[in-house]
Amino acid sequence: MSHLPITRMTLYKHGVGFYERRATLATDKIELSFRVEEMDDILKSLTAIDWDGGQILGIDYATPQSRDERLEGCSIRLSDSRSLQDLLVSLRGRRVTVLLDQAEAVTGTLVGLDDAPTREPLATALVSVLGDGADHVRVVPLARVQGVQILDERGAGDFRFFLQTSLSQEAFRSVTIRLTPGEHDLSVSYIAPAPTWRVSYRLVAEPADQDAPERILAPGSGRALMQAWGIFDNRLEEDLDGIQLSLIAGMPISFVYNLYTPFTPERPRIEEEARVAKAPVAFGAARDMAGAAMGAAAPMAAPMAESLRAAAPARMAKAAHRIDIDAMQQAVTAGSAGTALGELFQYTIATPVTVSRGQSAMVPIAQATLSYRKDLLYNGRKMATHPVATLRLQNETGLTLERGPVTVIERGEYVGEALIPFTVVGDELVVPYAIELGVRVSETTNTSREVRGLQIKGAFLQFEEWEIHGHEYQLSNRTGDPVTVLVEHPRNAQYDLFDTPDPKERTDDHLRFEVLVPPRGEAKFTVRERQLQWRREEIQRQSYSVLQRYLQQGLLKRQDLDQLTRLLSLWEQIAGLEARLVEIGKDREAIFKAQQQIQGNMQALGQTGKEGALRVQYVEQLEQSEASLKGLGQQEAQARAEIEKLRQEIDAQLKKMG
Repeated sequence: MSHLPITRMTLYKHGVGFYERRATLATDKIELSFRVEEMDDILKSLTAIDWDGGQILGIDYATPQSRDERLEGCSIRLSDSRSLQDLLVSLRGRRVTVLLDQAEAVTGTLVGLDDAPTREPLATALVSVLGDGADHVRVVPLARVQGVQILDERGAGDFRFFLQTSLSQEAFRSVTIRLTPGEHDLSVSYIAPAPTWRVSYRLVAEPADQDAPERILAPGSGRALMQAWGIFDNRLEEDLDGIQLSLIAGMPISFVYNLYTPFTPERPRIEEEARVAKAPVAFGAARDMAGAAMGAAAPMAAPMAESLRAAAPARMAKAAHRIDIDAMQQAVTAGSAGTALGELFQYTIATPVTVSRGQSAMVPIAQATLSYRKDLLYNGRKMATHPVATLRLQNETGLTLERGPVTVIERGEYVGEALIPFTVVGDELVVPYAIELGVRVSETTNTSREVRGLQIKGAFLQFEEWEIHGHEYQLSNRTGDPVTVLVEHPRNAQYDLFDTPDPKERTDDHLRFEVLVPPRGEAKFTVRERQLQWRREEIQRQSYSVLQRYLQQGLLKRQDLDQLTRLLSLWEQIAGLEARLVEIGKDREAIFKAQQQIQGNMQALGQTGKEGALRVQYVEQLEQSEASLKGLGQQEAQARAEIEKLRQEIDAQLKKMG
C-alpha cells in the first residue's frame, strides 16, 4: 500500500496540530493509522482531495471495539504459542486439504485434533480427516503436517478476519480512504491533538557607550538583538522529512466532540392504543416567536550577584569570544514569515524542517535589532522593597510576539531572565530582568478628610468634603551613583491627583513618577489623591461651639450663624417643654394611683361613726386630686400649644433660610 507522508504541519498553542499529507500515487486505496484518542478529531476534520480530478469514494475505519469484541462471532481463534493446533481445532467440520510430507495430501472434512498432554505435542498429536465420498477417516501424526488449505469459504473468511484483526494494535486505529482507479495527486488534511509549541527568546543588549564604566543595572540606552526560537515536538509515529512548518500565536476555539464511539439512543416504547378521539383538540395561535442564536511580566529573575553590579567593562572587552549582536546575527538566520490571521498570527518557517520520530526541535522564528532604554521600575505589589532593572523596547520586529521566557545578555554576560507577554506589533515591550538590591523602597499610607464647603439644606447641614489619600514612598540609595527610579502608583479613576508632580508616564493601570535619589542618599515622594464626597448632618444635633468653629473656618457667614443659633434656641425651648410634658404625665400617674388607693379604702368603711367621718375625709381628698388633675390638664394643653407655636416658627425660619 502506498505511503502518504506529511508535507505540512501547523501547530497551535491550545494542544492541536493541523497536518497535511500529500503524494502522487497509483492505487485505489490508502490507509492511515491514528491513535485511538485522536479519532474524534480525525472524524471531525479529515478532508481528502485528489488534485488530478479523481474522486474520493469513501472513508472506512474500524469500529471502536476491543480485539475480543471484534472477534466475537469469529470461528477462528489462535493463541500465541500453538497457532497450528488451534487452527486445526477451529476448522473442525470444515473441508480442508492437509498437506503432508513426501508430497502427499489428504482432502476431506476435518474431524479434529487429538492432542496428548506431553512435552512434545507435535510428536504425539494426531490429525483426523474424513475423506470425500467415503466413510474412511484418515489419521496422521501432526508432525507430518506441512500445511493446511482451507476449502470452506466461511472458514477461510474467518481466518483472514482473525489475522487482519490481530494486525491492528489496541492503541491505534486504521482509516482507509477508497479512491477511483488511476493516478492520484492526493492530499489529506486533518487536526489532531499535539503538544503546544513553545517559544524562548534571547535578548543581547549593547549599551550605546560600550567603554563607559557603567554599572550593569544602571539606567541607560543602546541597541538589542531580539532572537526568538520556536520549540516543538514530533510525537507522530513517523519521521518528518523536509516538511513546511508553521507556528500559530493566539488561541482559536477548539473542542473535542465524541464522533468515534457509536451511540444508540434509547427510544420510548409505545404500546398500541385505541384510536378514538375523546373530544376535539384546539391549539392557540402563536403571536410572538423569537429564536436565539456564541501576561504580565513574571516575577523578576533571581537577584543579580554583587560581582555583576560592578563588573569591569575592560575585563569583558578582553574576552576572545563574547556574545554580542554581530556574533548572534552571523550564527543564526531567522527564516520565518509572519502573517496576521485576524485574531491569530502565523510564523511560517521558510526552510524545510526535518525531525525524527520521538525527537523535538528548535527553529528560529524571529530576529530583529531594536533600540532600548533601561529603567529602574518600582511596583511594591509586584516586587516588594526593591526596584527592578528593565529593558524597554518597541516591538518593531514586524511580528506578534508569543508569550515565553527571555534570557538577557549584556556586555557579553548573562544578566537575568524575564517573561515576555503576548505583544502585538507596535506595542511597548517591558523586559524586567534583575532586581536592584542597591536601592530600597518603603511605603506608608494615610487617609484624612477635609471640609471643602458647607450649605444649609432644610433641616440639614450639607458638607462637601475631600477624602484624601496620601501615599509616601521613601527611597534609599546605597550605591555610589545617582539613581532615577520610576515609581508605579496604581491608578484610581475615582480620585484626582493634587499637590503632586505630573506623572512621567501613564499605563492602563498605573501612573509612573520619576524620582531622583542621590548617591548614598535618600529621597521622599508623596502621591496625594482626593475625592469629593457629600454628607448631611441634622442642624438640631449641632452645638454652639461647632457652629462657631465653622464660622471661624469661613464655612458659615455671620448671618447664617445667627439664624442657626436662633433655631437651636427654639429647639432647646421645645426640648424643655417636652420635658415638662413628661413630668406632667408622671404627676398624673401618681394622682391616679392615689385615687385608686383611696377608693379601695372607702369600700371597707361604713357610713356612720368614725368610719363615716373617715369616709368624708377620703371624699375631700378625691375632690382635691380631681382639682389637681384639672390643673395638670391645663398645663399640658398650654405646653403643647407652645410647642406647636415654636415648631411653626422653626418651619418658617427653615423656609426662609432654604
